Amino acid sequence: MRRSYKFLLRPTVKQTVALTACLEDHRQLYNAALEHRRTAYRTAGVNIRYGDQSADLKHIRAEDPEGQGQWSFSSQQATLRRLDTAFAAFFARLKAGRTPGFPRFKGRGWFDTVTWPKDGDGCRWDSQPEHPTVTFVRLQGIGHVRVHQHRPVKGRAKTIGVKREGSRWYLVLSCDDVPAQTLPPAGAVVGLDMGVASLVITSDGEHLANPRHLTASAELLAAAQQDLARKKRGSKRRRKAVARLAALHAKVRRQRLDGAHKATLRLVRDYDVIVHEDLRIANMTRSASGTLEAPGTNVAQKSGLNRSILDAGWGVFLRVLADKAESAGRELVAVNPANTSRTCARCGHCAQENRVTQAEFACTACGHTAHADVNAAINILRAGLALRDVAQAA
Repeated sequence: MRRSYKFLLRPTVKQTVALTACLEDHRQLYNAALEHRRTAYRTAGVNIRYGDQSADLKHIRAEDPEGQGQWSFSSQQATLRRLDTAFAAFFARLKAGRTPGFPRFKGRGWFDTVTWPKDGDGCRWDSQPEHPTVTFVRLQGIGHVRVHQHRPVKGRAKTIGVKREGSRWYLVLSCDDVPAQTLPPAGAVVGLDMGVASLVITSDGEHLANPRHLTASAELLAAAQQDLARKKRGSKRRRKAVARLAALHAKVRRQRLDGAHKATLRLVRDYDVIVHEDLRIANMTRSASGTLEAPGTNVAQKSGLNRSILDAGWGVFLRVLADKAESAGRELVAVNPANTSRTCARCGHCAQENRVTQAEFACTACGHTAHADVNAAINILRAGLALRDVAQAA
């Protein structure tokens, strides 16, 4: 299996300047390639492909030896492939009749990653293996950069990426042939109902708390946002205020990811089969404001619900759960959540009136009462097991 590892880089001051220059040159290459495609189509109706722009790279590097010429050729090809992928996604959305979203030029704050597609081509993981205590990665034009390797790397290093997050630099190492660490059978199955009051409610009746990291940091974020609004655009103080606000949001993001790892690890250790809702989070958190001609209703309430859903981090939780389940050899089943909160887990009667309140379920047919989310989790589990049996029979 394939797995990615993310490590904090500890570059020197000189290496930090070189990393910043590398990122900026790749951003300019991306924007120049985008402008090349736009101009060629607008003036001559010609579609420029990745192969055409990759062939031009050697001329670009020869004309700018102190800039583009000092970085890895493969990393620059990866940047051009990134643009090609953006155009492929644009045409796919256009063909499907969705909002196209034409590829945009990348500003300084919107381009934060450089990728080396192959270990050994312009980069080298563990470039000083003889060092007894410290791990280094070698990057062309930058040198041997110290890596804070907090856990062992398994498998064979495939691609290397460097990402800037605020004032920090991270190494993203993708490895092939990573052995799966399967867990012994637990002999139990579970259904999960995602919520806001509690992050997860299991079919066994367990409630995993929702930490609400964004809400806990709301006052600090509001103060930082107000401080930013008072700063003059383009000033040094505004850049510092932006950095402070970004650092607060980054902390919330790390807390949410850490909580997801801890919660999903418990579930993967305790259950062989995990059934969860197949949620369309982007649709669920879409704005209800509407348009001038057709304004939305209950906009404030919907906005608050959207904020709570995003603060809970359902998407992060489900993504981490899928990764851990695959690594541990557990089975993960996603089911359509429609009517699971309205259907009685005892008799199967489905009615909107069954859901008395947000937390209370009372069946109007058989009189069964239960916590509404636990009742929904039981229905989710049954639907997932039925779907699994059908798949196995087929």
